[in-house]
Amino acid sequence: MEENRKQVKSLYELYQRLHLGTGLVPGLENFAILNLKDVGFALPYRSKPFRPDYFSFLFVKAGRGAYTIDNQSFEVAPQAIYFTNPSNYRTFGWTEIDEVYLITFDEEFLKKYLHDDVFDNFPFLLTETLSPKKATPVFYRKVEGIYRLIHKEYNTTGPNKYKIIGNLLSVLLFYIKGYFWEDYSPIDEGNRKSQIVRSFKQLLERHYRDLGAGKNATVYRVQDYADAQRLHAGYLSSVIKSKTGKSIQSWIAGKTTSLAKSMLQHSEIPIKEIAARLGFSEAAHFSNYFKKQTGVSPTIYRESHRNSGED
Repeated sequence: MEENRKQVKSLYELYQRLHLGTGLVPGLENFAILNLKDVGFALPYRSKPFRPDYFSFLFVKAGRGAYTIDNQSFEVAPQAIYFTNPSNYRTFGWTEIDEVYLITFDEEFLKKYLHDDVFDNFPFLLTETLSPKKATPVFYRKVEGIYRLIHKEYNTTGPNKYKIIGNLLSVLLFYIKGYFWEDYSPIDEGNRKSQIVRSFKQLLERHYRDLGAGKNATVYRVQDYADAQRLHAGYLSSVIKSKTGKSIQSWIAGKTTSLAKSMLQHSEIPIKEIAARLGFSEAAHFSNYFKKQTGVSPTIYRESHRNSGED
């Protein structure tokens, strides 16, 4: 059972683990879009539990199924739009699939192809759990036109493929924000523990943006995040772990690696300075950490992205 509950980094990795055949291939960018009808589910289908490390949008034009996130279950019906973010364990199941488009992407993709302040523009991306939303026929046709353009571009091989997808995804998110979540209210928002998680994620995002811009010279530790909410560090740690499935240290490590990648790709800041901004006393310590997280040294990572022609 434990093997089936591991974190998955991408939709490709999930489908490989679930032994589902698709045309998905692993790539440099953690983005995918497909019509679930092309997956070939043997209906009715129910997945094993998994915890994704990516965001997902589900656009159900014609299909029926259900999702479970921790102890909350949601029915998915025609003209529903469904969103989940990285965190809790979940399962999904389908009884009918005629036309259901799934879009998945990670934080690194968002910040590379949309903008560093993406979570300021789209705060609902940071929330915990949102119910599926049923769209009017008019609105659904509007977003359908956009996700079909994304799907068409995804199946090309042009040099600006992901830049185009990033712009289209931004339009899609603005439409969804304005229609559904301008004044979004996450499930259990009144629950104290959910509020703690949301505040932690928002502070984490702001802090790492400030670190990247050189506006803050001190890297926050667990105690700092606890002090910001006037909580005991042990209590904050237990809440974050129980509600998201990840420890605070894992959240911090993920943000550190993500910001390091971004600065290596998109700036000429010396590696020694990047290390200092991220709280490493020595560049060698940062290099060892980065290689452990990514499999390559900061120097090789920067050089490979300079030569890839993607940026």
